[in-house]
Amino acid sequence: MKSFTLSIGALLLIGTLPLHAEEAKPNVLMISIDDLNDWTGYLGGYPSVSTPHLDALAEQGRIFSNAHCAIPVCSSSRVSVMSGLAATSHGSYEIGPSYQQLPALNEAPTLHRYFKDNGYTTITGGKVLHHSFGDRLKEDIDLDLGRPKTARPKGGPVSLPKGWSKAWDWGQFPENDADMGDYQLAIDAAKVIKENHDQPFFMSVGFYRPHVPLLVPPKWFDLYDVEAIPLPKSPESDLTDLPPNFRTINDYAVAPKHSEVVSSGKQRSLTQAYLASISFVDHCVGIVMEALKNSAHADNTIVVLWSDHGFHLGEKHHWAKRTLWEESTRVPLLFAGPGIEPGDACVEPASLIDIYPTLIELCELPGHESLDGISLTPQLDEPTTERDEPAIISSYYGNHAARSRDWRLIVYEDGAKELYDHRNDPEEYTNLANDPDHQEILEELMAWIPTEGEPEFRVPSERLKGQRQ
Repeated sequence: MKSFTLSIGALLLIGTLPLHAEEAKPNVLMISIDDLNDWTGYLGGYPSVSTPHLDALAEQGRIFSNAHCAIPVCSSSRVSVMSGLAATSHGSYEIGPSYQQLPALNEAPTLHRYFKDNGYTTITGGKVLHHSFGDRLKEDIDLDLGRPKTARPKGGPVSLPKGWSKAWDWGQFPENDADMGDYQLAIDAAKVIKENHDQPFFMSVGFYRPHVPLLVPPKWFDLYDVEAIPLPKSPESDLTDLPPNFRTINDYAVAPKHSEVVSSGKQRSLTQAYLASISFVDHCVGIVMEALKNSAHADNTIVVLWSDHGFHLGEKHHWAKRTLWEESTRVPLLFAGPGIEPGDACVEPASLIDIYPTLIELCELPGHESLDGISLTPQLDEPTTERDEPAIISSYYGNHAARSRDWRLIVYEDGAKELYDHRNDPEEYTNLANDPDHQEILEELMAWIPTEGEPEFRVPSERLKGQRQ
C-alpha cells in the first residue's frame, strides 16, 4: 500500500463514502499519558485526585487494575508497546536508542505500520514513541499532528531548588490552557476525529503531562490545598531488608533524591504540582473523548488508554521511575468501545505489550506470530478469567520482576531477590524472599524470570546521566 502524508487541512477533504458494511473495521483511538501512576479516581491511588474524564471513560469499558509496563522508563516502554516485544527481545532496557536504532526491530512493524498494512489510515500526535516516527518509521504514519511544546518561563525556573536538574521545575505556568502543548494537541486531535474518513483510522494521541517539568496553569493547582496534601509513607525500616542494587538508583538519573526533596521543604508543593498536572491532562483526555462522542465514529471506535510507566513520589525513598517496585511499574490500562461490556475491573496481571495482540484480535486483523504479548480479549469478555503468566518487567540489563495477581518477585542480576505478598502488603514493606514459608511461590515465579535475552544495545554516543526523559 502506497504511503502518503497529509496535513490537517488535506485530511478534512477526504471523501465521506463509508466502507461496505462487510468490510468495515472498527477505528482505534489510542491515548497514552506520560508518567501517570495509579493516581486516578477509578484506580484509587490518591484519595482526592480529580480525574472526572478518565473516570467516565473507565466506566464505559474494562479496567485492568493490575497492569504493568515492560520497562519502567519512557523510551524503552514505548518501544515495547509499539513493537509488542519485551526488552529481552529488542535490547532496550533504559533511556537511549530509538525504535529505528535497535537492530532487533529492523523487521518488526510498529502497531501503526501493522494497521496501515491492513487497510487503516494511521494518525499520530504528541509523544507516542519517545523519539517520534522519524527516519524509516516516517512512512508508518499518514497524518502527523506534530508534537506541540509548552514554552518554559522566560524569567527562569519557577520553583527549582539550587542544584536540581532543570527538568524538575514545577509551578503555575503558563497562565492559560491554550498555551500548553497537550491542550493544543487535544484540540487538533478532536478536529480530526470529528471528520469523515474513507478508511478506518488508527489514531494515537500522546500527552506529555504529568511528566516533569510539572508546569500547568494556576486553575489546576487551585484544585488542591497544598497544606492538606497527605504524603506517602516512607518508613526508614522499609529499606532495611532490600538488596543494595536499587537503593542508589537515583545516582544514575536526573531525579532528585528523596532526602533532597524532604530537606528542601518542597515535598507537598511538588506533590501538588503532580496532582495538578494529572487533572490538567484529564481535561485534555476529556476534549478528545467529547469529540469522539459527538462524531460519526462514536459507536465504531475502540479506545485504549495507557501510561508508559508509574511514578514514585517518595515511596521507598524514591522519586520518578526506573525501579522494579509497584509504584514504578503499575500503570493505568483500559479498553472501551464496541464489543467491550462495562463492568468489574480485571485484577489478573496484564502487560503493556499485550496491547498489540489485543488490538489485532479486537479488529479481526491477520495474526502476528512474532509478538511477546498475550491478547487480553479473554479478560475483556470476562474479567475473572485467570491468566497463567505474570507480567514481566525489566529495568537495566539483567534485572527483572514477575507480577502475578497476588505476588511480586524481583530478581537482580547478582541473584538478590525481593518477594512481596500484595494481599497483605500492598506497599511492599516486607521482603519475604528469605522466608522458608514462601519458597514454593518464589520458585513458581522464578520459572517466569528471563534467564537469557537480547543484550543491551546502546548507541555509541549514548550517555545515561542527564539524558532527556
